[in-house]
Order: sequence, then C-alpha cells, then structure tokens
Amino acid sequence: MTRLTAALLLGASTALATPALSFDIGAMSDDEKAAFGQAVRDYLMENPEVLVESINVLDARQAEAGVANDRDLIAANADALFQDGHSWVGGNPDGDLTVVEFMDYRCTYCRQAHQQVLDAVEEDGNIRLIMKEFPVLGEDSETSSRFAIAVLQIAGDDAYAKAHDALMTLRPSPTPEALQGIAQDIGVDADAVMAQMPTDAVTSVLLENRQLGQTMGVQGTPAFVIGDTMLRGMPQAGVGPTIARIRESM
Repeated sequence: MTRLTAALLLGASTALATPALSFDIGAMSDDEKAAFGQAVRDYLMENPEVLVESINVLDARQAEAGVANDRDLIAANADALFQDGHSWVGGNPDGDLTVVEFMDYRCTYCRQAHQQVLDAVEEDGNIRLIMKEFPVLGEDSETSSRFAIAVLQIAGDDAYAKAHDALMTLRPSPTPEALQGIAQDIGVDADAVMAQMPTDAVTSVLLENRQLGQTMGVQGTPAFVIGDTMLRGMPQAGVGPTIARIRESM
C-alpha cells in the first residue's frame, strides 16, 4: 500500500467519522463503492486539511514503528555493535552512553561530523565512542580504512586515534607515499603497517563491518548508533545537540 493510498483510507475514515474496524469496502456493491468514492472525494475537496492531517498521522505512526524496529535491531546485534573485539574504542571506556559511528574517510559528511563527534565526547565526558570502518565510496575509501585498521592492529589505540584524525583531514588521494608520511608523522612503523593492510586480518574486519552495516540498514555514511537509537545520515541539528537530546530522553 502506498503512503498516499494509506492516507486516503485514513482520511476517508476520518471524513465519514466511522471507526476503521467497522469499514468493509469489500462488502459494498459496485454502486455503493462508486457513491462512497464520490462522497469521500467531495468531502476531501471541501476539507483538504483532513488529508494533510491524515498524512501527518501516518508519518508519525511509521516513525514510531521505525524507532521500535531499530531498537530491536540494536538489541539483537548488541555484541557486534558494542563488543566486537576489533573496533577502536575511545572517549570514556566506562562511559554510560555508547556512540557507534559507521564512517568513510572520503565522505564529506563524515569529515563534517568528525570534529563535532570529538567535541561532543570531550564536552560530555561520559561517552564511550566506537568507530566502525565502513568504506562505501570506492578504492580510496577502502585504502584509507585498511590503513587505519592496520595501524590499530600494529600499534594500538593511541596510534589509531592519530591516524584517524590525519585521514579525516587528508585531501589528496591516500597514495602509498601519503600513507607512509602519515605513519611517520604519528610515529609508527610505516613498512609494518603497509604490509598489514592487504592481510586477511584487515579484510575480515571490513567484511564484518559491512555485514553488520547491511543488517542495521546502513546504506551510506555517516550512520550512528547512540544508545538504543539509530541515526542514518548526518543529524541536521548537529552531532552534539543530537546526542544531548537522546541522552535526556533515556
């Protein structure tokens, strides 16, 4: 059923002031159906605000259903989201609110969100932050993610945080020369990191993240899990205010 059709049926029941459960169009004769359709049309032409109100009600119901479905998804995939054993964990490891970000280093919106995320974590002081490498924008995206994961596996959390920051601000393509330069700047063994990038250990992380993202309905970046709330896309209100609003509602 299309959104407009559903709204029309909802509007029809409103227009006729008849409880929806008592309405059975299948029991009508052809003449009765025609008369009913004309009556609904006439009413909505005279009172178009009813249709607008019906669409708003339908949107609200669908939004509520979507929130409930997302909460179920998060609960069902909690281990993979929050305790996978291979993702970088920053912020306050003992924080009472966990924020997971699916991100792509070459994504413009991820770059816009980057500093907002860091600021929110610092200001709140009680956020456990998890990064999921989720390259969706081509070869440069995957190369960047492979480098970041390799840094984490070779040199640990602090080195990853520095590599993450550097990749978010890297404007040219992540050529071997550019990545080796980052490795040297953050004080890790460039040769070891470059050798780690094509390994199965790195590939398995990308595959697990991709599968998890697909399960969670992530089709682009950034996407966030904030507590038991799923956000697909950059929050219009900004990352910090959105986290604060969700925290207040918990």
